[in-house]
This record gives sequence, structure tokens and C-alpha cells, in this order.
Amino acid sequence: MSGMGRREFVALLGGGVAAWPFAARAEQPGKLPTIGFLGITTPSIDSQRVAAFVQRLRELAWIDGRNLAIEYRWAEGRNERYAEISAEFVRLKVDVIVTSATLPTLAAKRATAVIPIVFAVVSDPVGTGLVASLARPGGNVTGLANQMSDTGGKKLELLREAVPDLRRLAIMANVGNPASVLEMGEVQTTARTLGLEVTTSEIRRAEDIAPAFEALKDRVDALYLCPEPLMNTNRTRINILAVGARLPTMHGVREYVEAGGLMSYGPNFPDQFRRVADFVDKILRGTKPTDIPVEQPTKFDLVINLTTAKALGLELPPTLLARADEVIE
Repeated sequence: MSGMGRREFVALLGGGVAAWPFAARAEQPGKLPTIGFLGITTPSIDSQRVAAFVQRLRELAWIDGRNLAIEYRWAEGRNERYAEISAEFVRLKVDVIVTSATLPTLAAKRATAVIPIVFAVVSDPVGTGLVASLARPGGNVTGLANQMSDTGGKKLELLREAVPDLRRLAIMANVGNPASVLEMGEVQTTARTLGLEVTTSEIRRAEDIAPAFEALKDRVDALYLCPEPLMNTNRTRINILAVGARLPTMHGVREYVEAGGLMSYGPNFPDQFRRVADFVDKILRGTKPTDIPVEQPTKFDLVINLTTAKALGLELPPTLLARADEVIE
């Protein structure tokens, strides 16, 4: 029994009868149920999410290389790669495509109306036309919404607590991404009701980031970033430039704060990728995507980077720090 000890083999059988037909088919190469994983950034940036996804699949008795195959492809935040990878998955006839974020999911949906697509963390799946409704997705696409734009007001409140003399706010977004455009619009409206003066900073490519910071220098008090693949791929650079421009930053994703951002408030992404594995499990066992309602996150985390606060000369209120789910020092 090459490559598999007896105990592991027994454990695999312990996964139940449901896994057995696939184990039997494993003798014929290329016949394993296959997941096409469309990684939106790079393996190192997405490592926590992939680990959470694979771990949950394992708990559900799906093991890569045994009774399942996972094909990973990485887009490095480049829009044109989403369509190329989606087309490749269609050629490979994968059984399910796993995506995250709006643009990659739209690209996958354009590539196939047949192969089930499961997304993690999409801001507004109804507004961007991915699904007909959250309760009845109505096609080959389902997954987890992250309601990023809905948290805009809360993020602005937190930012005002961190920066009490906040008057002028910049919102930076990749305007090539429809979800970011929606979020930018909603945050602008909320910021104005709070009496803030708003500057929008629009980027489309990595090359636009440094000039955008040049333009903001000394003109604003804080920066709100709309998270998405291009931003995520360049998050370390963005945060270095922000500290250089003395700008406190508010993000929607914890990884940006690990990379030197000041604070983030948003859904727990590894947790969402665990849930994606449950969706994939249902689909591999025969449930149609249209019969699996889109879920919304239940857990939101506030993460603060104290090192960055010190670098910016910010004295954060103890009440704010006490409410943080995680403080990075």
C-alpha cells in the first residue's frame, strides 16, 4: 500500500461510506472529484485561508490526493488572470470552482453556467449580479457574502475614536472593481453625514498606488481602504506609504493590519473559508448551488496594530483597545 500506512487507510474508511466510491475510483487517474481553487493573490498571502479550507475539507473526510484533487491557480490580483484561470478550469472539467472577491467570481460565472461556483467573501453578490437573491441564488453560483459596504459606518466610527480630530478623510479604492465602487459610494455618503470632508483616491493598477499617496500627503487626516485583490496583493507597500505620509488607515481585513495597517474591522476570513468547505462538501454530494442559500458572516473582528499607532504618534484610547479582538504589538 504505497504512500499510505494501514492506519491512515483505516482512518480513510472511517470517513464513511460516502467517501468510499471516490476511494475506489482513485485507482483510475484523473477520475477524482476536482476542485478548481482560484487564488486571487499569491500562495503566501492566502496561506491562512487555504489552510482553513483544506482543514475543514479533511474534517469532512475529503483529502487532497486521496479521494479529492485540488487544482490551485494564482492570479496575483491581476484582472486578466481571472478569465484565463476560469477558462482553464472549464477545460479541465473541474467539479466545482472556489473563488473569492467579486471580479474573480464574475469571471468564473462568465466562463461557465454549468460548473458550480462557490465564493468566499463577496461584498454584494446581489448588487453585482452574481446571484438573484441571497435565499435563492438561482444559478450555478452560491457562497458567503461579507457585507463589506454595510460595515462602512461602523468602520468610520472606530476610525474617529482612534483619530479624535478627524476632519478630512480619503477613501482609496480600485475603481476597476464594481464592489469597491459600491463601497466607496456608501462610505462617502456616511462620511458626509458625519460632517467629514471626503477625498476619493482612485486606483486601477499597482502603478497608481505611489502617486495616489503623493497626492494625499498633508491633505487628509486618515485613510479608508476598500479591500480587494489588487489592494491585498500590494498591502505591505500601501501601509509603508501610509505611515510615510503619517496617515492612520482603516481596513476591512485583518491581513492588512498584520502588514502594518493601523486597524481593521470585518469578517473573519479564515472562518469564511472554513464555511466554503461545507458548501463544497454539499455540492460534491449532489446538492445544486441554487438550493444552497448565500450566507452572511456572524463574526466580525476588530484588529489593531499598536506598533503602527506608535509610529504614527497616535495615543489610542484604552476603551478602544479593550474592545479589540486582537492587538498586534
